[in-house]
Amino acid sequence: MARTMRLTAILSLAGTLLLPALYRVTSGGIWLSLAITCGTVAYHIIMRLLVGLAFNTGMQNRANYTSRWYQVSRREMAVYEKLKVKRWKRGMPTYDPSLFDPRTHTWEEIVQATCQAELVHETIAVLSFLPIAAGVRFGAYPVFIITSVLAAACDMAFVIMQRYNRPRLIKLMELQKRKAPTGE
Repeated sequence: MARTMRLTAILSLAGTLLLPALYRVTSGGIWLSLAITCGTVAYHIIMRLLVGLAFNTGMQNRANYTSRWYQVSRREMAVYEKLKVKRWKRGMPTYDPSLFDPRTHTWEEIVQATCQAELVHETIAVLSFLPIAAGVRFGAYPVFIITSVLAAACDMAFVIMQRYNRPRLIKLMELQKRKAPTGE
C-alpha cells in the first residue's frame, strides 16, 4: 500500500505540472479538467503521506491509550455494531501492516499504534476539506465539495475501524500482562 500511494503521488503531481502546459498550448478544456483532477488527487495523497510522516516523527507510535480521547463508550460501540464494522474491517487496506503484527510487536505497542493511526486519519479527514477553497479559482464547487466529503468519509471509516478494534486489543494486552511471569 505504501508503494502504491507514493507512486500515485508522483504520477498525479506530474500530471498537475504537465497538463496545464497542454491546456495553454491547445486551449482544450479537457486538459484543464485533467490538470485539476490530478491536482486534487496529488493534494489528497501527498497530504496523507505528510500527515502520517508528521505524526510518526512526533509520536513514533507511542500514545497514552488511557487518555479520554481514545476511550470508546458502550454507546459508540453499539453504533459500530450497527454499522457492522466486524464484517468490513478486514477488507480495509493498511499502509504498514507490520505495525499491527503481534509476532513482532506487543499488544501494548499495537494499541498505541491504533491511537496514532486514529489521530492521523482524524487529521486527514479535516484537511480533506481544504480543496474546497480551490473553487474560488476554478469554480465547480460541487466537484470539490463531493471529493472532499468522500475523502473525509473514507478516512472516518479508518477511524471507526481503529476505535472498534482498540477495546479488543486492550483486552488481549491485559491478558498478556496477567500471563507474563512476574520476574520474582
